[in-house]
Amino acid sequence: MDSLITAAARALAAGDPIGALKLVALRNDASGLALRGIALAQLGEHARARELLRSAARAFGRREAVARARCIVAEAEIALVSRDLNWTAKTLDAARATLEAHGDHVNAAHARYLEIRRLLLVGRLDEVERALKTVPRFVPLALKIAHELILAQLAMRRLQTKQARAALARAERVAERANIPALTAEVGSVLEILNTPAARLIAKGQERLLLLDEVETVLASNAFIVDSCRHVVRHGQDTISLATRPVLLALARVLAEAWPDDVARDELILRAFRLRLADESHRARLRVEIGRLRKLLRAIVDIKATPRGFALTTHRARDVVVLARPVEEKHAAVLAFLADGESWSTSALSLALGASQRTVQRSLDSLALAGKVQSFGRGRAQRWMTPPMPGFTTLLLLPAALPTD
Repeated sequence: MDSLITAAARALAAGDPIGALKLVALRNDASGLALRGIALAQLGEHARARELLRSAARAFGRREAVARARCIVAEAEIALVSRDLNWTAKTLDAARATLEAHGDHVNAAHARYLEIRRLLLVGRLDEVERALKTVPRFVPLALKIAHELILAQLAMRRLQTKQARAALARAERVAERANIPALTAEVGSVLEILNTPAARLIAKGQERLLLLDEVETVLASNAFIVDSCRHVVRHGQDTISLATRPVLLALARVLAEAWPDDVARDELILRAFRLRLADESHRARLRVEIGRLRKLLRAIVDIKATPRGFALTTHRARDVVVLARPVEEKHAAVLAFLADGESWSTSALSLALGASQRTVQRSLDSLALAGKVQSFGRGRAQRWMTPPMPGFTTLLLLPAALPTD
């Protein structure tokens, strides 16, 4: 490896892509192409970077297996940053195995972290935890920061804010030692989420915004909680999912917001069934749905009929509260992913949300008409993005394993 290539590689490791490009901008050999691709990726030119890395992999040939594997790892990282989650995990795993077999444990660990970050994006938290145990303990500073950020985001998804803050504190200390501005900024952006309102608390006719720490405190309390963010109801260790029962969730929320008072039948019909007028057929349906909800929640609360409607009565809970999104939005789940400021493909959003591409596309079209998202590119290259919602974090809308899973 000549001196220019060595110097460019060191510049990239130090977070200086401009300096690296000055050294290899005119190089068309395999190593020069690879370093140019990585430098452009750091500058955000992802499409051109992927082309250069693929050209470099072809130029290296089959005999230079380690160099080809490094190009594959770099391309996988670009795909992750571009939120192209359909890249083949088997290809990355084969590249990682090649790197390990040839003693390049640093890049092999980097490949492992890329797969872990992908699992984290799609909410497979248990797999993330297991995979973290397989990475080596002694890695460069940049990978140590990545490790702590993954731990912090894993803890945040599980609403373990103390562990998240501890991981971010460790990441900040390592970032200071590494002195790479991009990594320092990434740590700061994750820390900002912890200091941004994550939910609204609704109780006894009053509302207030909650930080993630406060959400954790509420969930640990003795209250009966209707969690509209995760579509569950909770009390202590008991969690009942209503993700597939939107009418029951709506009824539970209306009753919880009014507690300890009752709610008129017509109001329950209008809010739960989303109707403008109520007739006898709707009142009959309301009785059926209330019966289903009463049966589902009977171990935690009771629903009693009153002269004008229905009211919640608790068994052991001292209070009844509702956790709602900071801003109510029909397509909030899509916005939750786009709020990270990255560009997402429709297929990646479909994979992360567990929904069909057609459903996701309809949501994106509606959001685009409202001016809340924008797209660029066409066909397979089309990407969607939006700036983060000002003043709010959508962390509670992202997929996570529930206690009942």
